[in-house]
Amino acid sequence: MGFMSAWAISSHAEQAIADLSPRLLPAMQADRADPDAERSWLAWRQNPLPDHRSWYSLGGEDGRDGRARAEATAIESFRSLTAPGSHVDEVCGGMADPSFHVLDDVWEGQGEDEMFISVHSKEYGVSSLFHAIGPTRAALLPGWCGNFLLTPAQVRAALPLVERALTFTPAERAAVEAQDWLEYGEDEESVLDGPLRVWRRATHEGLGLCGVAVHVC
Repeated sequence: MGFMSAWAISSHAEQAIADLSPRLLPAMQADRADPDAERSWLAWRQNPLPDHRSWYSLGGEDGRDGRARAEATAIESFRSLTAPGSHVDEVCGGMADPSFHVLDDVWEGQGEDEMFISVHSKEYGVSSLFHAIGPTRAALLPGWCGNFLLTPAQVRAALPLVERALTFTPAERAAVEAQDWLEYGEDEESVLDGPLRVWRRATHEGLGLCGVAVHVC
């Protein structure tokens, strides 16, 4: 079954962040508190996945040995971990309250400079980013698997960590690009570039940030 997902980081004044907090923060915290998500996170940190180009050469279930089956299980665990969380999905998609939807109440009115958005069919932007940069760098990013709601002060305080996570030497850049499996249009910004650009701009402008990963259809 097909799906479309979006991961976006949008810039907002401090009052707008405060207004969004009662809706979004409980959902983000609930997804983070899920015991299965915590187990998947720890498993990935302890055993990062191999080159993604090997994931689809494991063979059918009947033809896998124990190691291959364990690897396939780890891949599915990671994909579940980095997919949109059910609580955030419910709130942002208008299922919890039809009067609130992320498209209208969070992303509407955002200019290109103020926002990063990655929309893909049958893929998740956070999954590709996290696999590409690995668990050590991913752990530096605020929030939980791409979801966060930060005041201007929190954005400013987190910038050094985000820069450490998303700044690469030429050799590192080549390595992470090889592990980012998303395809980009000519004018589309990659998950390796957009988040840091928006973070730096928000810090400079004194704005807060809202990061949400959701299914859009």
